[in-house]
Amino acid sequence: MASLPDYAELHCLSNFSFLRGASHPGELVERAKALGYRALALTDECSLAGAVRAHQAAKECGIKLILGTEIKIEKSLKLVLLASDRQAYGAISSLITAGRRRGKKGTYSLSRADLEAVAGKGVLALWVPGDDVSPAVWIRDVFEKQAWIAVELHCGPNDAVKLKALQEIEKRSGLPMVAAGDVHMHVRSRRRLQDVLTAVRLGRPVADCGYALYPNAERSLRLRVRLAQLYPEALLRETVAIAERCDFSLDSLRYEYPEELVPPGETPASWLRRLTEAGLERRFGKSTPEKVRQLAEHELRLIAELRYEPFFLTVHDVVAFARASGILCQGRGSAANSVVCYALGITEVDPARMSMLFERFVSRERNEPPDIDVDFEHERREEVIQYVYGKYGRGRAALAATVICYRTKSAVRDVGKALGLPAEEADRLAKGFAFWDQKIEPDNLVLELAQMLRGFPRHLSQHVGGFVISRGPLAELVPVENAAMPGRTVIQWDKDDLEALGLLKVDVLALGMLTAIRKALNFLGLKMQDVPPEDPAVYAMIQKADTVGVFQIESRAQMSMLPRLRPACFYDLVIEVAIVRPGPIQGGMVHPYLRRRKMDAGEIPYPSEAVRKVLERTLGVPIFQEQVMQLAMVAAGFTPGEADRLRRSMAAWKRTGGLEIYEQKIKDGMRQNGYRPEFADAIYRQILGFGEYGFPESHSASFALLVYVSSWLKHHHPAAFCAALLNSQPMGFYAPAQLVQDARRHGVEVLPPEVNASDWDCTLEKGTLRLGLRMVKGLAEAEGKRIAAHRPYGSVHDLNASRKDLRCLAAAGALQSLAGHRRLAHWAAAGAGRRAPLDAPAAERLPQLAAPREGEEIVADYASIGLTLGRHPLALLRKNLDGKHLIDSKTLNRLPHGSRARLAGLVTCRQRPDTASGVVFVTLEDEAGCVNVVVWNHLVERQKRELLGARLLGVAGSVERDGEVVHLVARRLYDYTAMLGPLMTGSRDFH
Repeated sequence: MASLPDYAELHCLSNFSFLRGASHPGELVERAKALGYRALALTDECSLAGAVRAHQAAKECGIKLILGTEIKIEKSLKLVLLASDRQAYGAISSLITAGRRRGKKGTYSLSRADLEAVAGKGVLALWVPGDDVSPAVWIRDVFEKQAWIAVELHCGPNDAVKLKALQEIEKRSGLPMVAAGDVHMHVRSRRRLQDVLTAVRLGRPVADCGYALYPNAERSLRLRVRLAQLYPEALLRETVAIAERCDFSLDSLRYEYPEELVPPGETPASWLRRLTEAGLERRFGKSTPEKVRQLAEHELRLIAELRYEPFFLTVHDVVAFARASGILCQGRGSAANSVVCYALGITEVDPARMSMLFERFVSRERNEPPDIDVDFEHERREEVIQYVYGKYGRGRAALAATVICYRTKSAVRDVGKALGLPAEEADRLAKGFAFWDQKIEPDNLVLELAQMLRGFPRHLSQHVGGFVISRGPLAELVPVENAAMPGRTVIQWDKDDLEALGLLKVDVLALGMLTAIRKALNFLGLKMQDVPPEDPAVYAMIQKADTVGVFQIESRAQMSMLPRLRPACFYDLVIEVAIVRPGPIQGGMVHPYLRRRKMDAGEIPYPSEAVRKVLERTLGVPIFQEQVMQLAMVAAGFTPGEADRLRRSMAAWKRTGGLEIYEQKIKDGMRQNGYRPEFADAIYRQILGFGEYGFPESHSASFALLVYVSSWLKHHHPAAFCAALLNSQPMGFYAPAQLVQDARRHGVEVLPPEVNASDWDCTLEKGTLRLGLRMVKGLAEAEGKRIAAHRPYGSVHDLNASRKDLRCLAAAGALQSLAGHRRLAHWAAAGAGRRAPLDAPAAERLPQLAAPREGEEIVADYASIGLTLGRHPLALLRKNLDGKHLIDSKTLNRLPHGSRARLAGLVTCRQRPDTASGVVFVTLEDEAGCVNVVVWNHLVERQKRELLGARLLGVAGSVERDGEVVHLVARRLYDYTAMLGPLMTGSRDFH
């Protein structure tokens, strides 16, 4: 029996050729290895977006990966370009960048001149002939001895004729031939999905796609025995010869940091040291604690050894710009564990107060840059982004990408339409799924194909703020393309790709709470450092879970924890932020920690002194990622680098697995160091819990600062705090209606928007909160600011506003001082739009219109400003609710544990945290306050329509008490939305 021929596939598209390829890069690589291919070329259309994923898969399974791209020019000319070396890769990446930057998002535009520019740089070209064969000579001359004719045979009726015609072209042009597959899927069974993708791309049903669909499944990775039947042996041998000429791997990319941040006469190391020493003196004066100084020396030595100085200098430069511009910012991530970052002003967490583990931040054994996230005010973050673009230029700086993938609903909707379902029916089918539905049961063809499509990349978007900055042209490292937002460019790799290759990413993130804190402090004439620390009154408020609007601890899960944990100092807040996370909860750490808070310090057991030093600050229970790393080192004998790899595996375990390789090492190491098997088992279970998302101590510490400052503002200056939150919308868990209700419960008087009193923003009038014109729905910011700048006004005509804007102001009751109640205001607005200069308004008497009833006012309030300053809507419905035996929240809070109760309230928030197996938390609001409802998974699935659709939700259930914490555990749900009539209310769900 003849041996199978060697073969390398040189033309292969993954699903990163959006809506063309029907397989993930990893699937293609693994299948090629299983078929015994010598190599696989990933050649997505004008893209390298899937390159890193294919690279990682190829390294794992041991097959050679060639990188390249497929491009089309002049409609009929198709080429596949392959990177033979580093220079060729840079040329291809730059070519993709040129094409993508020329076109709108999702398109590209290239010419023959662009191809001529990359010729001679090691780029190998495969020409895929179409009907027009005239480019053959041009291709031969441009890519001298580096071009081939791609022979792609797919069992069509004219394969023999096609092969003969290509042989004639080979003779005439001198271009050699090579076999290729135009692969779109790793296995034949993906053909139906590939048809669906084609239909989605073309925007019409599969049945109407005609010749746009491939006639068979031959564009899959095929058996070598099948290839031997289709192709002459010489063409198969040539694939291997070409593969052997390609000697480029992404591992050979070497990232170079920007240089221009170092003054003449300084080196990066000397300049970072100088800045660090100056920062320490600024922080501590002349008496820097010896512990801090030693840590700084340790960090600087390690940074110098790994040559990371430019990274720290880059982040410092961005932060310095923000501070000089008056933009509030704060570093977090591992940076909060770094003395160097504290000295540079990147973080505000005093390292003397924290237990540091610098190897979590910079590892000698890890060849990648450290991770620093910097949060900026969300309204001014764009200034920082444009500063980075301006400093380094578009050629050296771009945002990282985010890969937008198909989720359950979008997959069902697109597949349904592609298979011919009417749009309304496809939408209705999709709405039957919630965002958390991870698996689609394949009850029919639509759902079967939708399950295949879930997780497929749909398009690239921009990362929330991860900047990639390089010393040389960024396009030679990774292709850059236009983002949908004007003035933004993005690379084609996401943050995981960058981390895998060790490329620098500076995270310039937006945080709404920083905006709110800055605005609140501006009301008071204070700065953040003026907020007094450790105020007992603030902690007393936090212990009562009176935290609506407060950073991080405003969610229902956090508010349930606060009365049990009872934070009394800053470090308690650090723990509070971290403990209500999937890691500690899934690892079974919460209840042991709460129990130990009631014990004396001497009663808490530790298996060794080394473990006590690691866990003493959290009472013997590992809460933070850093503690798990430290335990691995002190108890199981891990090196710092091994412990960091464990952290990385923990972070990826839910997605990719991989923690199992550490289980035996942890248990063996602990046994050898004298620890009992039960302790080792418990630690490993907790590590698995952290795989569900454990929080670093450094993140918690940075966030805890903002928790405290926002709590202090809420307690001592509730009007300023509420105004700042309203002026910073959209942000946070709660809508303006809930924020205003909470402020009023705290004694804040709130006044409505009024053209003769309101600014654009909400303001303070002698301690009273005046709503701003920003609250008026439909009123443009520029017009609102103009109206506010020119007050006072004597009549509606004096506003000189358009009829549309006058209608918005009248609907909001903002013309009260000029026209009276809403009906009169609407009458006045109808005749008072902008007029020609000579068209003076005629004097007229206002008609006798009755004022709106209370219910009508409330409906108008919600429709125009999203809240009411009158009675709560349910106060007007209370008689009807009583008739249905539905109690209010005040009555519920007095009921004993285990009582049965029926209640209804406006839905203000729905949450489904990853900490619980399918449970949904719902916050209901009535005239007496708020109620926390727990809906277990079985009821979620049974009554999904009521749960997700009702705005006025009725709940029958049982009261559950744990100290001061009260929940209503639902047994049945009712949709009473019809009782609201025309009243439109909203909720903030699942964020």
